[in-house]
Amino acid sequence: MKRWIAFWNILAKDMRTYYLKPPNISWGMFFPLAWTAMFFIKSGSGLGSIISLLPGVVAVSILFGTTSVLSVTVTFEKKNRSFERLLLALISLEFLMLAKTSGAILFGVVNAFVPVVMAAFLVDLATVSWSSFIPAVIMLAVASTFLGLFIAVAVKEVFEAQTFSNFFRFPMIFLCGLFFPIEQLPVFLKPLAYVLPLTYGVDVLHGAVHGDHALPLAVDLSVLALFCLGLFSLSLWNIKRKWILS
Repeated sequence: MKRWIAFWNILAKDMRTYYLKPPNISWGMFFPLAWTAMFFIKSGSGLGSIISLLPGVVAVSILFGTTSVLSVTVTFEKKNRSFERLLLALISLEFLMLAKTSGAILFGVVNAFVPVVMAAFLVDLATVSWSSFIPAVIMLAVASTFLGLFIAVAVKEVFEAQTFSNFFRFPMIFLCGLFFPIEQLPVFLKPLAYVLPLTYGVDVLHGAVHGDHALPLAVDLSVLALFCLGLFSLSLWNIKRKWILS
């Protein structure tokens, strides 16, 4: 019971201190929406394009929302040595980091449904398969959060984390099938697309909205789960090596 009290206190403190601040909300939520709105205006293909763009804007909202807030939370607390006080809590490192990342996961899920709510006012979403759409959103939020954690523990400064995040985020926008099929990529780039976690989440979202999975749903979700496990394990290893043992 004490572990869960600690979990909730860490989550509530992070939400109050970091996630609900205007810079995180603007960068994590409004930037992807503005970027996609410009894409939509340029395409000029009518309301029907909202459905075609929805999987992409949902995935971008999750990716930018989670990685932006986590790079601030973890890196800032390590720099100010407040993270070291958390290590004194009578909970395991694994449970502590799950508490630290749970806020970013929730933030990513909320971000994902902002464009969905906006689209619902303009088009009919009755054909969307929510039974696969919602698990894809959750798994993408977890994978993107653990990617943000992996980046945050690899650097020392907040600006380094944001810069390093862009090194991953912007290539994924163009390589993961967000707004055009992976089949249209040059041959030498296609293998790279399949080593990025966003590819598998976007495939599930496209299947939920358009019914055209490139891979079976079970494969997409299983690969995403492996990415989550791998990124979280690497992050814990990096924390122990750089922050605890050093």
